[in-house]
Amino acid sequence: MEDKLRQFFESNFKDAVVREDLFRDQLSFYIRKEYLYDVCEALISDDALDVKFLSDICALDWLGDPEEKNGRFEVVYNFFSLKHKYRFFIKVRLDDDTPEIDSIAALWQTANWLEREVTDLMGVVFTGHPDPRKILTPDDLEGHPHRKDFPLTYEIPQFSYNKNEPPEVIK
Repeated sequence: MEDKLRQFFESNFKDAVVREDLFRDQLSFYIRKEYLYDVCEALISDDALDVKFLSDICALDWLGDPEEKNGRFEVVYNFFSLKHKYRFFIKVRLDDDTPEIDSIAALWQTANWLEREVTDLMGVVFTGHPDPRKILTPDDLEGHPHRKDFPLTYEIPQFSYNKNEPPEVIK
């Protein structure tokens, strides 16, 4: 399957691939963000590869790490071919000033909720998303809690034994 994927990118999207990475027998393709939708559309249409399952979308914040020079945010798309029983990743790096990328919710319905989660927790905007409302954090929360620059605060949870006491904030 690795060879089929490499050939797919080589023949269809040679300019899209920034680099390839093989870690623990799992193949990743780093691609330019402007190619994401076209690559995904071609992947889902290619019967030989049979990539019909989008397992997950997540994001990393490289703030303060030497990797930040390649783009502060990394959006990771986790694909799985049920026919070939093969998992691979497409990764896209985004700048700090414009963490924006095209939505692929029109191609995979699972992307709808996964993109909303990444938007809510990491602040990556998915252009063309059908429903960009928050999904996990309160509507009045400002910022994105999975970013490295989000301020850390701790609040003691309220349980039945202390429910009548005001919550303490630990600094």
